[in-house]
Amino acid sequence: MADQLDLNLLRVFDALLRDGSVTGASERLHLSIPATSRALSRLRRAMGDPILVRAGRGMVPTPFALRTAPRVRSLLDEASALISADREPAIGELERTFTIRINDGVAATLATAAVEATAAVAPGVVLRFVAEGSESAEALRDGSVDLDIGAGDLAAPDIHSTLLYRERVVAIVRVDSPLGRARRPTLAQLCRYPHVSSSRRGRTRGPLDDVLEAEGLRRRVAAVVPTSAVSAFLVASSDYVGLVPQRLAEQYGRSLGIRWFPVPAELPEVEVRQLWHARLDADPAQRWLRETIRAAFGSPN
Repeated sequence: MADQLDLNLLRVFDALLRDGSVTGASERLHLSIPATSRALSRLRRAMGDPILVRAGRGMVPTPFALRTAPRVRSLLDEASALISADREPAIGELERTFTIRINDGVAATLATAAVEATAAVAPGVVLRFVAEGSESAEALRDGSVDLDIGAGDLAAPDIHSTLLYRERVVAIVRVDSPLGRARRPTLAQLCRYPHVSSSRRGRTRGPLDDVLEAEGLRRRVAAVVPTSAVSAFLVASSDYVGLVPQRLAEQYGRSLGIRWFPVPAELPEVEVRQLWHARLDADPAQRWLRETIRAAFGSPN
């Protein structure tokens, strides 16, 4: 029955999974509801699965449909890239949703600039930011994620990347903290106060601890939170010291009531990169998105 499938049916499948209803899919595809319903019936016969089943007043996808959706989306992306490979897209008329996986510490400073830069020339584009769950490349491979933005890199031959910017880590304290009133706090002064560690993996140790150990010093980590953004909120309402990206401290320090200052130590810079799968490398719309985001941050690459 697989020979009954064509791109139009796959587009209906994708829309049904995105909207979770025949009505929503019909509006997305500019089809009548009866035509979309007939397409769903054809999909069910061809795939041997209900695709969507009734649940209360709505409909939910079957496990098979959920497993298949990323592969269908990937096929549609490849077909789109093949058709438009030699044509520049009409960006101003583009109506498309791009899914970007991103750490919320980076999103706090990047999301606004990215949304404003894309909306200025492509008001029909939607940037859908999703939180990191793992660094797995599978989401890029199966098409469920268009871009992965964050620190580090994925060492895989089919994953491409480019540098967005380099980030310095700075210390933050509440604005009325005695440490915040010091002109240039020393490492010893930093160690007199409890610290909050930002680690999605729950780690209490980082590069600063290596520097402190070499100086015969040790800090006390009193709390571990998953992201730099949460760290900033915690520091704003406590006597803790936090370490966050400088961009985050600069952008939100005043509104949160926190002060930032350089750490008196040689800490490694963090490279924030955007990553994508090789099959999207030549897609004009994807290329425009990557270049727009990169330009928003003045990447040297």
